[in-house]
Amino acid sequence: MRHAFAFGDDGVPEAVVASYDQYDDLGGEDTLGKYRTVVAPEVLGRQLPEMVEAIRRGTFGPPVLVGSGTDPLLVVMSTQQYRTMRGDDEPPPGVIDDPTARTYDSSPPPGSTPFSVDEWAKDDPFTQQMLEEIRQERARGDG
Repeated sequence: MRHAFAFGDDGVPEAVVASYDQYDDLGGEDTLGKYRTVVAPEVLGRQLPEMVEAIRRGTFGPPVLVGSGTDPLLVVMSTQQYRTMRGDDEPPPGVIDDPTARTYDSSPPPGSTPFSVDEWAKDDPFTQQMLEEIRQERARGDG
């Protein structure tokens, strides 16, 4: 499995299945908690309805690892857990929460105005110093 996918009732994602490799690469155990056992696919098949109900109730525990023996291959988690593990922000109101297919509109809100990096850093002496160092490096051709 190359990409995580979300599933749920009525087209609203409630849970995510991801590869264990992605879970491990993103530090899932550090972020979401350690697992106790690896469940076999047939066990997942029997327990999945209960897992989804626990996700809906907000009582779902750490992600469930699926595989053979002690070797996990897949991970089942809530959409919130997946988003937390990836460090994603919340979707805007009215947007279906599918963290596996992020297509949130990132346009500036009406009335916003652009600003320069100098305006952004004007009240922060440390950032001003860093900007000055970067500009000096560029002027010397170091960066």
